[in-house]
Amino acid sequence: MNNKKTIFIIGFALFASFFGAGNLILPPQLGFNSGPDWWLVAIGFVISATIIPLLALLGHAKLQGTMMDFGNKVSPVFSLIFCLCVYIIAITLPIPRTAAVTHEMAIEPFFNTSSLLTSSFYFGIAFVFVMKRDSILSILGKFLTPLIVIILLAIIFVGIFTSPDQMNPSVLESSALVAGLLEGYQTYDALGGILIGGVIIISLNIEGGISFEDKKAIIIKSGLVAAAGLFIIYTGMIAVGALHNSEFNSSISRSELLSGLSLKTLGYVGNMLLSVLIALACFTTAVSVIVGTADFFSGLFKNFKNAYLMTALVSCLLGVAVGQMDVSYIIDVALPVLMFIYPLTIVLILLNLLPERFIDKTVFRMVVLVTFIFSIPDFLGFLIDAEWLNEIKSFIPLANDNLGWVLPAFLVFVLANTIKKPHLSEINEV
Repeated sequence: MNNKKTIFIIGFALFASFFGAGNLILPPQLGFNSGPDWWLVAIGFVISATIIPLLALLGHAKLQGTMMDFGNKVSPVFSLIFCLCVYIIAITLPIPRTAAVTHEMAIEPFFNTSSLLTSSFYFGIAFVFVMKRDSILSILGKFLTPLIVIILLAIIFVGIFTSPDQMNPSVLESSALVAGLLEGYQTYDALGGILIGGVIIISLNIEGGISFEDKKAIIIKSGLVAAAGLFIIYTGMIAVGALHNSEFNSSISRSELLSGLSLKTLGYVGNMLLSVLIALACFTTAVSVIVGTADFFSGLFKNFKNAYLMTALVSCLLGVAVGQMDVSYIIDVALPVLMFIYPLTIVLILLNLLPERFIDKTVFRMVVLVTFIFSIPDFLGFLIDAEWLNEIKSFIPLANDNLGWVLPAFLVFVLANTIKKPHLSEINEV
């Protein structure tokens, strides 16, 4: 095996797996709304949509198991429930959204066809790719990712050097950093990190003959390749959205803004290229996540030889059903779900990266429990508008920014490590 070649193929495959519907339409709108504060928005967005997913891959490099390993120190039952939640969310929200974005931006403007036809055709092809499990990394890394990157870099380069002198001020309701951080949730990349990392582990195991340390090095280095690509694209698209925000109506939608930017930077050819880009970016993400979901259920039901096939089929059928909905509706529906699952995901990723002496079972359980409790107001805040809920959030630091879980989780982590007895840690490790 040529390790350098493998690292770049897997790195490109990871980039393609992460870079889907939300990754395309969210950054330009963030820049558009933030204006001169675009760089602060970019920092927040990169934290949640690049750094956290990279840390998830580093966690997989350390554990080299499945997603179950991220939560097993809390309890196997908790870990199973958490994994089921992540996979169910993945196949019911972000994956159908890839088809919806493809229809709205790549098909509908050029062809007078129904969203049902688009989603049916889209997930029919996705199913074929998913069933080619052994060659999926090569297909994504060698062929599809380079096309995506070339088109995006062309839009960014031309957009930056052809921008007008005028820039509208920020219209963000919250701080730019927090706005970028929370908008990064909508990429689902933290969930993607722990999900797609499992795909990489299984793919390397299928390859065979690779030691634990070599797999660790490959995952880390390929993760850095993917993260570098995401960083360049995200910051570039946010900057382009900000630099051109005076050229569009303030009520423009995410999809319309992305189309408008491609038209202004690359003309009609740009719109055609954007259509190809959207279809490719969305498709690669859909295939990767469906493969990861099918891998998980195949491992969970080892005695059922058709578990992979049935999971892939159900995922694609759900994609056809939900993928007919409006993109904005799917994004709005996802908000409360993400406010619930994202804090737990981030905490599990961070805890698993720490040295063992800091993360015995007691610490895991206490931090996860506190994170869950203090995430409830953020979750409910997107479902109900009650005065009592606002009163509760007023007593929790950062809760008004939907980050009420951060400080309590950190304090409990420090407290648990301060008061625990050394012999208890040794017992837990045994």
